[in-house]
Amino acid sequence: MDLIACLSTGKGTWGHVNRMITDGKWDKIYLITNDYGKENFAKDDKTELMSFNMNQGLIELRDEIFNNLKGKIKDTEVAVNFISGAGREHMALISALLKLGIGIRLMALTKNGVEEV
Repeated sequence: MDLIACLSTGKGTWGHVNRMITDGKWDKIYLITNDYGKENFAKDDKTELMSFNMNQGLIELRDEIFNNLKGKIKDTEVAVNFISGAGREHMALISALLKLGIGIRLMALTKNGVEEV
């Protein structure tokens, strides 16, 4: 299963996303971020950082995410993590995934490890 996560603002949230990546068994990881995240997050070979202008309109952000993910996800569902980021980024990502016809499983790092919530 692929993991898609927001990598944005929030104290300590980058650590959570990093643990999601290292502790989970993912085929591919897509991180929705901004230029700062793309330049500063240490990624592995399975991780693709997608940089967006998070200050643009919600519909424009959704469309950019949609166009960047289109054709990349081969399964019918993905794991999604929203610990990092703001509500509008989360809405844009959910909307883009639903527009692509992809189901989502909300995943988080818990005291028991990575699990669906």
